[in-house]
Amino acid sequence: MNQTFRFSRMPKLIIGPETVGGLGEIAASFGRTAVLVTGSRAMERSGHLSRILADLNGFGVKAIQCRIAGEPSPRMVDHAVTGLRHKAVDVVLAVGGGSVLDAGKAIAAMLKENGSVVDFLEGVGKRTPSGESVPVVAVPTTSGTGSEATKNAVLSRVGRGGFKKSLRHDNYVPRFAIIDPTLCVSAPPSVTAACGMDALTQLIESYVSTRSSPLTDALALDGMRHLIPALPDACGNGAADIGCRGAVAYGAFLSGVTLANAGLGVVHGVAGPMGGILPIPHGAACANLLPFAVRATVDNLTAMNTEPSNTVIEKFAQIGKLFGATHENRLDCCSHLVDCLYQWLDQLDIPRLSQFGLTAAHVDLLVHAASNKNNPWPLSDSQIGQMIQDRC
Repeated sequence: MNQTFRFSRMPKLIIGPETVGGLGEIAASFGRTAVLVTGSRAMERSGHLSRILADLNGFGVKAIQCRIAGEPSPRMVDHAVTGLRHKAVDVVLAVGGGSVLDAGKAIAAMLKENGSVVDFLEGVGKRTPSGESVPVVAVPTTSGTGSEATKNAVLSRVGRGGFKKSLRHDNYVPRFAIIDPTLCVSAPPSVTAACGMDALTQLIESYVSTRSSPLTDALALDGMRHLIPALPDACGNGAADIGCRGAVAYGAFLSGVTLANAGLGVVHGVAGPMGGILPIPHGAACANLLPFAVRATVDNLTAMNTEPSNTVIEKFAQIGKLFGATHENRLDCCSHLVDCLYQWLDQLDIPRLSQFGLTAAHVDLLVHAASNKNNPWPLSDSQIGQMIQDRC
């Protein structure tokens, strides 16, 4: 091997059923005052919130609760930080979906900064984060973004002039990630499907990324081996199966690790701006864009017919085999992959982009804002436009 690459640090990982029971002890190792960031009231209905609070209390940890509704915005983070600014916070416990984890990381960082979080967002603000942060413990209750493994917190301002941008620093990687599949059982099929498709997209895009390495390739493949057979079951009859939920959660965690080290491609390069214009769930956006993006990328690589492009086509063919392709011809395996991705849109009941208000009037704006960064071969503006319209 003659490739040179770097690999970012990861959180201390604790994974398995009922591992959330160790949260109190971990929190107490940082101090006696914790900010507990959660999302919807599903945590209360499931009984998980009361158990977590009892566990924290048992270790003498005072929990200041902070609820995040929907995807986090800069205003939401600023409001939370203002209320916590004069409290001696020892640790931030983010327990929820990807939005909650992103909000928790942003709150922890901004408790060590002055000013609005907007000032520090990539592509929006003009200030560079210091990297100081209150320690974060991330506990995902959905399996999708992999935010428990990454150094960025994604914030959105939706509407005219809207954006979806990251607050990013190496020090924002959570200290601990507790992945307990029992926390994901209560997630409804629509959420499980959208989040799972986000994770799958991240695994695929990082696997074929121009920044991929032998290490990220191995992790992405292992993530897909676990996630692909488990996700349809997790959205259906296997929703309460802890083994099934654990396989999806494991794949989602690895998607965070691989995206942090290999980067993502054109699907996320379009889904990001799309989420700044309309309130489209990120996973649903990725799911809708992924099949066309794979097909167009393979077409472009095939037209190049070079050794590097053929190597990436072989990678797409390998993913096709994970979806059950038995063809000897690698392009047939790629076609099988695309067919399966389109079938999953129906099988997992993923809403079309038009159901979130996306119309042909948005296409030119999104094409202009799109990024091909790390895609194995760029899609043309025409292809990106067709990709968006494909599921309008």
